[in-house]
Amino acid sequence: MRDAKTLPLAGIRVVEFTHMVMGPTCGMILADLGAEVIKVEPLSGDSTRRLMGSGSGFFGIFNRNKKSLAVDVKSAQGQELVLRLVAGADVFSENFKTGTMDKLGLGYAALSKLNPGLIYVSHKGFLPGPYAHRTALDEVVQMMGGLAYMTGPEGRPLRAGASVNDIMGGMFGAIGALAALAQRHQTGKGQEVQSALYENNVMLVAQHMMQFAVTGKAAAPMPSRISAWAVYDVFTVQDDAQIFLAVVSDTQWHVMCDAFGLADLKADVRLASNNDRVKARDWMMPILREHFAKLSATELSSRFEAAGLPYAPITKPQDLFEDPHLLATDGLTPITLPSDASSAGQEVHTRTPLLPLRMDGERLPMRHAPPSIGQDTEALLRELGYDSAHIQRMVQDGVVKVITPPQA
Repeated sequence: MRDAKTLPLAGIRVVEFTHMVMGPTCGMILADLGAEVIKVEPLSGDSTRRLMGSGSGFFGIFNRNKKSLAVDVKSAQGQELVLRLVAGADVFSENFKTGTMDKLGLGYAALSKLNPGLIYVSHKGFLPGPYAHRTALDEVVQMMGGLAYMTGPEGRPLRAGASVNDIMGGMFGAIGALAALAQRHQTGKGQEVQSALYENNVMLVAQHMMQFAVTGKAAAPMPSRISAWAVYDVFTVQDDAQIFLAVVSDTQWHVMCDAFGLADLKADVRLASNNDRVKARDWMMPILREHFAKLSATELSSRFEAAGLPYAPITKPQDLFEDPHLLATDGLTPITLPSDASSAGQEVHTRTPLLPLRMDGERLPMRHAPPSIGQDTEALLRELGYDSAHIQRMVQDGVVKVITPPQA
């Protein structure tokens, strides 16, 4: 495992005022790359810690490798210590409603005067414009940005099965921060970076916009689209199991026909090219479905893999914890979530996915589990010059929360 000091962003300090998914994703990426990311939380902690249902995994995945500073930023003393912290920071990241940071005295105009080299990253629902006043969520922008229309069947718009805009929007925030840091190396000046859910969603559906521009025909929702490839679908097979099978070139078509004894289809001139097969899907696909329905998903997987053809089992998220590829390639790492980062109020011992990239032949490590509320408050305050007596007074006055860090 790489030493923390050798990670790409070692020595970069990030102060984040974030919650939910978008802002924390940006901080997680920067933290995984080696930055020191300080999560500023209210004394009660980020509300994401206590979410249930589909939100119960938010805090645990998006807040690893971070430190927690629990402080009442609305108090004079709390704001003073945050300003001390920001004065020595490289990046400030936030994803609260427009105007919130300004009211706290932590907007870009104020902080850039305090620290001219600061990179200020704002994650919003919309970039500045007519929609900027609206409250946005991932599902809101999926609906208004064409993604839900493309995902569901005709007349049934459906959100994607993950927080795609929140996560990707956080990625763009991190990309913008990295670009701004590189530019600061040349100019010595910081700048404001803005990322937004809606504009991110538009990027996701841009291919369908261009499809209309090129063909003059509106893109059909994915379940009813005319696929670019003739065989590119989910098949129901033996024991009602399902498997995704694909054939995306003429060479693959010949290979598949040979592997499954489909000589008649291989020789049929009506199926000579991919485009011919796309036009013939109405009568060709029932033949393939009937043929494959006699086989098990395991056998189809084995034979498609042996032939070098694309296939995929229909996997549930929980199954990925035992995925042999992820386990063999260090794609999952052990993690312990503290009790205050779990809606159940108990420690959780599990594994978590790492960033999907390798650098210098290695995955980027998880150095620290998501922190407990205020886990690093005392250490950070001492670093900022506060002595024990001052810290104790702030604790008694309800300005900060200090806890004893858990033993290793």
